[in-house]
Amino acid sequence: MNKSPFRYDRGMTLIVKTVTRFTLGFILIYGIYIAMTGHESPGGGFAGGVIVALSFVHIMLAFGKEVALKRLRSNLIRLIISLGALVFLFIVIASFAGRCVPINLFFARDISCHIFNNAVIIPICEMIIVGAGLFAIFVALVLLSKSDKEFE
Repeated sequence: MNKSPFRYDRGMTLIVKTVTRFTLGFILIYGIYIAMTGHESPGGGFAGGVIVALSFVHIMLAFGKEVALKRLRSNLIRLIISLGALVFLFIVIASFAGRCVPINLFFARDISCHIFNNAVIIPICEMIIVGAGLFAIFVALVLLSKSDKEFE
């Protein structure tokens, strides 16, 4: 039996776990920041989604795949991707039709629909779709890993 020095189902040391707990919130906030300021600077929903996905990959590498998959089931990931895509599609269709998104009713009237849709809702939806999609791809690669089947 070929023992790999690095397995996804075994957690890392206490130092790595502690650093992960400390930095996870900062990484998520940075990913959201990159997604929300993408219309003014380099970045955007795709780059923010990649950073958010990498924070979840960080959890999986530090704590093991059982801990990460216990928190984020595949049904939940699919639901998040689907809801993000549907909201994104609704916003785009409403923008093309020249309509305002109903969520804009809760904010001040001086915020135009065009700015609200393009600067807030679309980057968030794109970040959700990309982040959950990339994490789902990583989970699929980990679950279909050849080295895990050798140890079973």
